[in-house]
Amino acid sequence: MLDQSAIDALRHQPVAAQGHFHDGKYVASETAETLEVLSPVDGKVLTSLASGSATDMDRAVASARKAFEDGRWSRTAPSHRKKVLLKLADLIERDALKLTVLGVRDNGTEINMAYKAEALSAAATFRYYAEAIDKVYGQVAPTAENVLGLVHHAPVGVVGAIVPWNFPLMIGAWKIAPALATGNSIVLKPAETASLSLLKLAELASEAGVPDSVFNVVTGPGAVVGEALALSMDVDVLVFTGSGATGRRLLNYSAASNLKRCYLELGGKSPNIVFNDAPDLAQAAKVSAAGIFRNSGQVCVAGSRLLVQEDIHDDFVAEICAHAEAFRVGDPLDLETQIGAVHSLGQLEADLRFVRTAEVEGAERRTGGSRILSETGGYYMQPTVMTGVKPADTIAQREVFGPVLAVTAFKDEADAIRIANGTDYGLAAGIWTSNLSRAHRMIGAIRSGVIHVNTYGGSDLTVPLGGVKQSGNGHDKSLHALEKYVDLKTAWIQL
Repeated sequence: MLDQSAIDALRHQPVAAQGHFHDGKYVASETAETLEVLSPVDGKVLTSLASGSATDMDRAVASARKAFEDGRWSRTAPSHRKKVLLKLADLIERDALKLTVLGVRDNGTEINMAYKAEALSAAATFRYYAEAIDKVYGQVAPTAENVLGLVHHAPVGVVGAIVPWNFPLMIGAWKIAPALATGNSIVLKPAETASLSLLKLAELASEAGVPDSVFNVVTGPGAVVGEALALSMDVDVLVFTGSGATGRRLLNYSAASNLKRCYLELGGKSPNIVFNDAPDLAQAAKVSAAGIFRNSGQVCVAGSRLLVQEDIHDDFVAEICAHAEAFRVGDPLDLETQIGAVHSLGQLEADLRFVRTAEVEGAERRTGGSRILSETGGYYMQPTVMTGVKPADTIAQREVFGPVLAVTAFKDEADAIRIANGTDYGLAAGIWTSNLSRAHRMIGAIRSGVIHVNTYGGSDLTVPLGGVKQSGNGHDKSLHALEKYVDLKTAWIQL
């Protein structure tokens, strides 16, 4: 159980200025430039980060390459890597509250969610891939008796990872853990507005026994250090979670450099579809509200489009609005808070613009839609429900990434499928129905990487997460994630 007094003891601790982390230690930026870190909790300066240069990134990549080539990690036994990563998982759990409070001060997620989704989730991810790595076998090909065909899994080399600000530890672990488990070196570029917990993770990795230069972190603007990482001729694979616009640039950088493989998770505009035969409409409303409003809607799989069958539309919307209005929005370090802060002032202003645009396009604001608690200096917004949203409206087509729900009525199954598939995205979806045949038809018909049935969210590490269409390619989570970080190497041996 989390204890409020323990949280309060950590919330005001000063946070020292942070450098990059490579060669097993913190280092200053080449230019000595820094970036202010503003806390969304109160809008005040929390600390500063090293504002890296292209030279800083090149040095980190060179260190990672050297570490890979000399085999200090890449040529160790899987059982050794397993032992080190299990120790790292233990250290994350040891410092879980410190990591969580630091992360909440940095990005604004409500602490009850952050504790589970960030620190504890990261520990579980490292433990999962540590336990898996000495149980993954190569293959023997079915060849003629005078030939032995072997398929080896070889680490790719240097992995570049760029992760977002909404769940930096969780999403970072999804990429770092399988990459380390398979023997690669890593250079991580965190979001400049949420780097603190990932820098601490690198420090813990060093404490656990990950050799120097195997896990490196370079902070700074994406347009500088992110671009340098993506253009590097010494990065073999690039993994990214973030916006579609940035994802496109990364593909261009790959083409302009060494054709490094790029795996991109680019967000979504996920439909959550409620049929009139849903097994429990009250539960559907409760879960659907949480599926869009938790973490102020700043979740890539958020059910941001609610499609409701016409004959239950009005009653169901009333239930959703009641849940939206009942959520306690406020200080994310208060255990009574259910929805924390929007991550930044810029994000808050963008969310409010989406609401205004929706009204201009004919939608009705049923509840919320305004900034609140501005006297705290922090960035807080009411959970917002917009009804009468047409499938082509801006709010139904573009990812808001805020606490804004777009509601559209549908007639029948075919209409629901048409609307659900009518965006450029395909990351997640939800279906609420008692009809098993309908559920399977919808699973087959909806173009999405993850489909929830009679729930929304909550899948664990045993299943992959990835998108289709412009939601990206490749998968985080599950054993399938290992595929991104290995090359298949064939040995064809004449006997």
